[in-house]
Amino acid sequence: MKIFRADYVFPVYADPIKNGVVTVDDFGKIISVSNNLPPDSSVPVEELSGIICPGFVNAHCHMELSHLKDKIQPRRGLVSFIKDVQNLRGATDEEITTAAAQADKDMYENGIVAVGDITNSNATIAIKANSKLYYHSFIESFGFLPERAEGIFNKALELLNQFKPQPCSITPHAPYSVSKDLFKLIKNYCETEENLISIHNQECEDENKFYRYKLGDFNNMYEYFGMDISYFKPQARDSLQSILPLLTNKQKILMVHNTFTNLKDIYFIKRFDRKIYWCFCPGANLYIENQLPKVTLFLSQGVNITLGTDSLASNSKLCILNEMRILQQKYPSLTTAMLIQWATINGAMYLGIENEKGTLEPGKKPGLNLISQLNGLKITPETKVRRLI
Repeated sequence: MKIFRADYVFPVYADPIKNGVVTVDDFGKIISVSNNLPPDSSVPVEELSGIICPGFVNAHCHMELSHLKDKIQPRRGLVSFIKDVQNLRGATDEEITTAAAQADKDMYENGIVAVGDITNSNATIAIKANSKLYYHSFIESFGFLPERAEGIFNKALELLNQFKPQPCSITPHAPYSVSKDLFKLIKNYCETEENLISIHNQECEDENKFYRYKLGDFNNMYEYFGMDISYFKPQARDSLQSILPLLTNKQKILMVHNTFTNLKDIYFIKRFDRKIYWCFCPGANLYIENQLPKVTLFLSQGVNITLGTDSLASNSKLCILNEMRILQQKYPSLTTAMLIQWATINGAMYLGIENEKGTLEPGKKPGLNLISQLNGLKITPETKVRRLI
């Protein structure tokens, strides 16, 4: 048994506890959370300064791209970023797996306990099988040309079967990279199979411009990759509004990035029977587009928000605390309690692991983090996270 006492304990499912005490067994299972020490305990108490909270959930990552760290010039926009990733992602299997294994280790040390990870190959299967973290692998499907839809979907099924029995599902990449035909194949699959969806959404303004008017830099991207998209007609509305009817109402859907999502888009979603979660990856948003989502719009609508790191191709580190720090610096009204909720239980609920992770409740094994060097309860540039268990 271990006993920890800190300035505050944030159970997440209940109000913060000042001078809180968390008791866990030798396997990391929560025994009790209170403001009192266990009676007649001979176990020494570890006294800590800061906040004890559950382990973090990284709702959106790309471990496979870890070997691209520091290789892509920042703040050049999404289309340039996509071109760079395609041109630079080629590497030996050893380079890819070595970098991915280091990323797994770094996430563990940064207090992350579960990851929603985008994958395009089988390179990370062994790493995830042996990891201390929980992974859900999203087999990502690309294909904007309708005639290629069936072949792409069948390849995704093959990769999915390689990942099983690990948690995994087939997911569309983004509105601008998935044809209506491929969207329909994935939607049909979701009718009968458990299949979480995680889709990149409105990461740049040109995505909306392309869907509304068939204008902007995406046309140059398709030409760059030798794709004839003459079949595509302007939809006269934003990308999210255009593809939402093509997404399942049977499964939970994570909308990732949302940098250029507006209030009309959020209102539009509310008209549909969809199980929507939203994921912010502010470090990557700044790295790619040098802009953050309009977070206050989402707050006013009471939606489910999660946090992700994206990849080391688009971020300096895989650290959820750093994502919280960026958001609180930009939006000081965001409380640390709110950010911890986004970083823990909301991500756990999306991944379907809330019975084990996300809150400090007796019987659960959520991991324990210590957030220290705060200013009051505010995150500062000096604030750190340390994994306790």
